[in-house]
Order: sequence, then C-alpha cells, then structure tokens
Amino acid sequence: MERQEVAPGTVLVREGDSDDRFYVLLTGILAVAQRDPGARSVLRPGDYFGEVAPAMSISRTATISAMTPAVVASCDRATFDELVRPLFADDA
Repeated sequence: MERQEVAPGTVLVREGDSDDRFYVLLTGILAVAQRDPGARSVLRPGDYFGEVAPAMSISRTATISAMTPAVVASCDRATFDELVRPLFADDA
C-alpha cells in the first residue's frame, strides 16, 4: 500500500469517477458526501473506503474529502483483487 499525506479540503474520491483505488484512513477525519440529500457521514482512523467501485466494477458512489490533515494508505486494483476482495467475498 502507498502512504499519502492529505491537506484539509483535498478530495480523495469523487462520486461518479471511475477510479478504483482502495483506501484505509490512518489519521485525520474525512467527510463523506453523496448527491442524494442527507447522505453524509464522517470517517475516522481505522475506517476504510473505496471498496465498492473495485469490488462491483462501478463508478464511485460518494465523494470523500479531508476535513483535517489526514494520512491514508491506498492500493491499486490488482492489489485489491488479490488481497482485499477475498475479505468481502460471501462464499462462507
């Protein structure tokens, strides 16, 4: 995974984009917003995001932006498919 320091106000993921990176929030607070009114939340250290787009091969479902200085770790689609996707599999 790649580590990235993020300044407040930085948009990491934009709803509708086709980016397919998976993220884990290490420090800071991120805002989650969707076009649908009222669909907002906050991510805190230990939370992850960006799993829906690569897992389902769809566009981003939300916009994620930094509310405070933050540090995230992310991986590309190939790494997600190999190491993370199996954790979301429903074949138990």
